[in-house]
Amino acid sequence: MAAAYCTCGQWRSIRRQDEMFKDRADAAEQLAQRLRYFKGESPLVLAIPRGGVPMAKRIADALGGELDVVLVHKLGAPGNPEYAVGAVSEDGTVQLSEHGRRLCSDKYIEREVDIQLRTLRARRQSYTPVRPPIEPTGRVVIVVDDGSATGATMIAALQTLRQHAPRQLIAALGVAPPDALRRIEAAADTVICLAAPALFYAVGQHFSDFRQISDEEVIELLRQAREDGTIDE
Repeated sequence: MAAAYCTCGQWRSIRRQDEMFKDRADAAEQLAQRLRYFKGESPLVLAIPRGGVPMAKRIADALGGELDVVLVHKLGAPGNPEYAVGAVSEDGTVQLSEHGRRLCSDKYIEREVDIQLRTLRARRQSYTPVRPPIEPTGRVVIVVDDGSATGATMIAALQTLRQHAPRQLIAALGVAPPDALRRIEAAADTVICLAAPALFYAVGQHFSDFRQISDEEVIELLRQAREDGTIDE
């Protein structure tokens, strides 16, 4: 694995090629250290569920920030729903990869977007039933995910948030390939990624423990954030 990445185009070697993150907590602690300059800015730390939520909770705690989720979902390829051809956010913003544009008809994309929007609306009702999403306007906003293979999900989240005029928009990830980071860079003010391996197969291959995070765990983490003040109802 290679390097930290930022929009100034500088790369710093921080991990040996054969190293992995122990788990999401390990990656979150490293990201929090690199985001420490935003402590005191009351950043809005937005997790991409589900894997990004435990990481964002740790980062929000470390920075004295406010925690919420930004809801996006990948758009699956025809006949292979696990292969992402793009992503959609809860407000309907769609991000399609070049391959997705070639592979999928407009009718297929329209149907897939409708399916995933229903999923996202159900998640919002489950995750934060007593309030709407926290308003990002004028704030330092940090969008957190454990990693990204194509960048589509992170980009959909960033494009949605950009419409709300945050003061600064930061993407923070554990791992992503360089080509995905270049695409993310175009949508963010700053990109911080702990590792950018040239040979990339899946996010999970870079974590010793990459267990699935359940909706129940997400709900519990958001409940804890409300109780300790990192979510302001």
